[in-house]
Amino acid sequence: MTISAEPIIYGLIFLAVLLLVQGIYLTVFGKSISLNSKVNRRLDMLEKGAAREEVLEKLRKEMSQHVRAQGLPFYSLLATKAQKAAIAFTPGQLVLIMVGLSVFAFFCLSVGTASGFGVRLGISIAMGFGGVFMWVNNTAKKRMDMIEEQLPDAVELMVRSLRVGHPFASAIQIVAKEVPDPLGTEMGLIADESAYGREVGEALASMAERMDNQDMRFLAVAVTIQQTSGGNLAEILDGLGKVIRARFRLFRRVRAITSEAKWSGNFLSGFPLLALIMINLVEPNYYDEVRDTPYFMPACLIVAGFLIANVFVMRMLVNIKV
Repeated sequence: MTISAEPIIYGLIFLAVLLLVQGIYLTVFGKSISLNSKVNRRLDMLEKGAAREEVLEKLRKEMSQHVRAQGLPFYSLLATKAQKAAIAFTPGQLVLIMVGLSVFAFFCLSVGTASGFGVRLGISIAMGFGGVFMWVNNTAKKRMDMIEEQLPDAVELMVRSLRVGHPFASAIQIVAKEVPDPLGTEMGLIADESAYGREVGEALASMAERMDNQDMRFLAVAVTIQQTSGGNLAEILDGLGKVIRARFRLFRRVRAITSEAKWSGNFLSGFPLLALIMINLVEPNYYDEVRDTPYFMPACLIVAGFLIANVFVMRMLVNIKV
């Protein structure tokens, strides 16, 4: 019995692609851009001597450049995720990285496997483009989860600042200094925009639409209504903070309840592929007797279709709207 090492090599090369894109990102922009960093990126840029206007312009460009590039071929699939993730790479640089990683994967496949040219080319392109898409998607999801978790504390900090007599613009600045990234830099951007004449409510609404965050929309509406109609903003934000925290607890509870079903769905979706890989590892010649029959490829396509349908069905079953 011979065990083929090629599937393992494919997995290692794809893992190398994921690590490489993250390494390039941190090397180019510094560790402060990482979501795990305790350093507020905006404050880090200011402490390094950058002017406030330069920091504002740079951050605004990074946070809106991907939506403006939705017209690029195939980039519309990535633009929304890249915007939510606030990827500092320009769209052109991101596409160039995809191509570079595809070349890197093709070179590794050529050295480590004996696959045909067409197979290596197709797999390397899938690894390069798929690896970047997976990295952007995971970054966007992690960033949105962190913002949702930070927002109730940020609103409570605004409430305490307003109750001791600070104006709302100063409360935003305090949040920008005290709250870590990613929300700290977002609030710092709003503070800088308001300092240069933009309405705070308009800046908050723009950020809410950019991130597609419902709680941020509530905050923007509350601030806008208070600015136009008056009222006790501290009490309004206090009630809003309680609502946001209650919504966050509800989301966490629903996520905990559905976690078992999600893992079951992921297992049922991935088990056939894992079984196929194990069969090819243990017995590479298992399908040789039927591979040349006229029914083999149609059967493979039917099975692939059922597997893809299974993924979507499982996601719909566990996607509970709150």
